[in-house]
Amino acid sequence: MEQPPVAPPRLWPVFAAYVVAFAAIVALSIMAAAILRTLFPDVPERALFEGLPGLIAGGAASSIALVLTVLLFNRPLEPVLLRLTPGWESGRMLFVMIVGMLALGQALDSLTMLAGLGQKSAMTAIRSALTGAVGPELFLAVVVIGVLAGSAEEIFFRGYMQTRLGQRLRPSLAVLVTSVAFGLLHLEWIHAVLAFALGLYLGYITEIAGSALPAIACHVINNALFTVLTAAFGTIEAAGANAVLLAASGLVFTGCIAWLRRARTTL
Repeated sequence: MEQPPVAPPRLWPVFAAYVVAFAAIVALSIMAAAILRTLFPDVPERALFEGLPGLIAGGAASSIALVLTVLLFNRPLEPVLLRLTPGWESGRMLFVMIVGMLALGQALDSLTMLAGLGQKSAMTAIRSALTGAVGPELFLAVVVIGVLAGSAEEIFFRGYMQTRLGQRLRPSLAVLVTSVAFGLLHLEWIHAVLAFALGLYLGYITEIAGSALPAIACHVINNALFTVLTAAFGTIEAAGANAVLLAASGLVFTGCIAWLRRARTTL
């Protein structure tokens, strides 16, 4: 006897999860701020919340909020439902995906600097907090900003949100909607636009691989490398250097996309 077709999931729980995640981030960020003030009562407020402790605490709070939301809304709790199992990606494909992510990140960063927006976005405060970090502080920043935040954001957005939307919408539309939601979560408009662009790429490679694991790897490596390089060398502000980096990274990114498109046709 044939089983009746299973109806695709409804869309409203996905958007409800997004609202809950946003509220949870706000609530846990307030809690994190209160804990920071208790731990460092003598540190000036600006230095505490705009410095590295505030950045780490905020990253941890948002990551925990996203993971808890996925645990609340994703039923049953099986990795396959979040596409947290290996897909069609080969080792070479994963390498190209990571290189493409790094190239896109650098291209966007250099473009922002050349457009005169580099000192006007939320990224300025992030770079300022990371510059000069060493030892245990740098290690903790890499763990929280790189590993924890990168993984949590991909589990929620590509693993949960894009996967669920893709069960009702065309894959391209699911990627677009998820990327918009990903960008809006970053609030400040310049940072949101950058996150939106990166989200499109992360969504694209998720669909190519049929898995969110490559997106997690790309996001974690990108964030971790950004954290280490910013701590060690600060920000590249010279127009000439950024022009060269933009051209080089743009070419590399274009090459990676072309390679991935060809590889996709052979899957």
